Amino acid sequence: MSSSSSFLSLLVLLVLGFCHGAQQKQGTYIVHMARSQMPSSFQLHSNWYDSSLRSISTSAELLYTYENAIHGFATRLTQQEADSLMTQPGVISVLPEHRYELHTTRTPLFLGLEEHNADLFPQTGASSDVVVGVLDTGVWPESKSYSDEGFGPIPSTWKGTCEIGTNFTASLCNRKLIGARFFSKGYEATMGPIDESKESRSPRDDDGHGTHTSSTAAGSFVEGASLLGFANGTARGMAPKARVAVYKVCWVGGCFSSDILAAIDKAIDDNVNVLSMSLGGGMSDYYRDSVAIGSFAAMEKGILVSCSAGNAGPSSFSLSNVAPWITTVGAGTLDRDFPALAVLGNGKNYSGVSLFKGDSLPSKLLPFVYAGNASNATNGNLCMSGTLIPELVKGKIVMCDRGVNARVQKGEVVKAAGGVGMILANTAANGEELVADAHLLPTTAVGQKAGDLIRHYVLTEPNPTASVLIQGTVVNIKPSPVVAAFSSRGPNSITPNILKPDLIAPGVNILAAWTGAQGPTGLASDSRRVEFNIISGTSMSCPHVSGLAALLKSVHPEWSPAAIRSALMTTAYQTYKDGKPILDIATGKPSTPFDHGSGHVSPTTAINPGLIYDLTTEDYLGFLCALNYTSSQIRSVARRNLTCDSSKSYSVADLNYPSFAVNVDGAGAYKYTRTVTSVGGSGTYSVKLYSETTAVKISVEPAVLNFKEVNEKKSYTVTFTVDSSKGSGSNSFGSIEWSDGKHVVASPVAVSWS
Repeated sequence: MSSSSSFLSLLVLLVLGFCHGAQQKQGTYIVHMARSQMPSSFQLHSNWYDSSLRSISTSAELLYTYENAIHGFATRLTQQEADSLMTQPGVISVLPEHRYELHTTRTPLFLGLEEHNADLFPQTGASSDVVVGVLDTGVWPESKSYSDEGFGPIPSTWKGTCEIGTNFTASLCNRKLIGARFFSKGYEATMGPIDESKESRSPRDDDGHGTHTSSTAAGSFVEGASLLGFANGTARGMAPKARVAVYKVCWVGGCFSSDILAAIDKAIDDNVNVLSMSLGGGMSDYYRDSVAIGSFAAMEKGILVSCSAGNAGPSSFSLSNVAPWITTVGAGTLDRDFPALAVLGNGKNYSGVSLFKGDSLPSKLLPFVYAGNASNATNGNLCMSGTLIPELVKGKIVMCDRGVNARVQKGEVVKAAGGVGMILANTAANGEELVADAHLLPTTAVGQKAGDLIRHYVLTEPNPTASVLIQGTVVNIKPSPVVAAFSSRGPNSITPNILKPDLIAPGVNILAAWTGAQGPTGLASDSRRVEFNIISGTSMSCPHVSGLAALLKSVHPEWSPAAIRSALMTTAYQTYKDGKPILDIATGKPSTPFDHGSGHVSPTTAINPGLIYDLTTEDYLGFLCALNYTSSQIRSVARRNLTCDSSKSYSVADLNYPSFAVNVDGAGAYKYTRTVTSVGGSGTYSVKLYSETTAVKISVEPAVLNFKEVNEKKSYTVTFTVDSSKGSGSNSFGSIEWSDGKHVVASPVAVSWS
């Protein structure tokens, strides 16, 4: 055989081998089964699942079997095996696993915890029977935020447990932290075994995120809490008397849907009352989204599910977790700040923010250099690892531009090159949103406008000088709240006629408990250890609402998840005390319902909302019919056989949601119906309507609702008459408010021309 033909033969063999290898590549799949179709020869569903799997593979193992969140199991299969399993009797769908990410802007962004909420709610015995379940990176149980001092016995309804594992024993749980579990089978099936030298294969939190979120939702009172002296005061969760149960589903490489579903499955069994999930992963139809599917099962059991909206703002259509049975939470700022001055040699000072704690710079001004001029790299201005030239940086203040790498890492790079301080400037992508971090060297982070002026100075002055002056903690900052630039925005890309996010809550510069395994920056070189950290993201706003939902549940144990969410939404505020609208920091202009949903959460008024918009499982099933889902798609979400009634007309517009979104595809009248339930007793409510444009006319029939007793229901119809004068892609906003003189029950309106 010639050398060329033998080479060709080898190439063919290699290609065939590659194709065979590609075919054989395994992935994790979540298999939804029709529970009612189990043959009578099987005693247990798990036996039937195992048998179905054996019919297509002798080697595949069941990673999880699910009882509550879905009916089915998770397993590792090749694409060929997955296709083959799809043809087996009783199999509804075989969905590839999805990876979710934590919804935090990772390194600290920051403000502080609302101290004035401490005594808002009656601390009844019922409040300590409420259990908040948190799906996240686990827990640091030694934190004072999990002290069970003053707590009575664990509620008799609790069915959970404290799992043991690396660096974690059952005795670390107590009457406050009543449950701790971990779920890693899906993660390990894809990523390989957990490296136990780097993270604990147990409920222990080596990352910090889970400790921060669970203590924000329901941490006990801790006096004298601070981060390095910043934001000093009493730390407390929103529901300090509630119990905490943690479900560790997130690891160094992400959070996998098979593990998330297994955790929701167990949380339902364990009897949690609220589920808090500060994670998300893009946008997909509800029947493909494990968080949406698991949340539906939780909602049916009376569990309120609160999720973060995402940190992909200020882009439009950037939301995740938009299912109407989930409470979707965006982020706003608090009225606390951490100012730090950039002092320049031309006599000008510019205010920024910082959480640096350490030796101050000398009182004299120091040489100042722009990173782009102290680097041979094309992106030297970003202070990426290894890009700064030490000879040009040593002993100087360095100006770096924000973007690409972590903000705290830029400071690490400056310090490693011999720089003694940093001025970190926003670019157009972040505008004026100021981000404070616990930097490793004296640093101030400034907005885009100040950044442009400082950059002009350092690039044009022959011998520029500068310094950084850290100024500590300042409160009563106005205006506040403002919508955070990172907070994900509507419209809702999955169901445009459901307005999301639902509301906003504090998510910028939040002080809460932290892990003992990481420094406040999360950098490997950061050897500092802190009991509390200040970080930001919709990850931080979500547990505020989870905790407030737990408080409402303790005051109104009979309320459904929809009733609790309705109370939080219809009492949220959209304006400051002076009547001016809440601002969006990304634009400097008034925010809209696509940014803030119903507005900023207001716990004091949510206790007694007057009227609520309630929803049952049947309502959500009608909603799935309105989406024209097939019966197998509905079964994937709702775990039941349901054929939509062909004689009935289903409309998304009729889901009894506390807000209104109208997707215009032509001029005409769009009708929505709603039913309100009186929870404030007798009263006569009149409607007040507002539309910001004459292109949308809103009318309500009837315009007065008269209630004689508690739990009485009344329905009304809203007609939005829209002309087509607006161009496609434009939006208009308004509101519908019912009031009896004591209560104001407000619903935002968003109209989009598609």
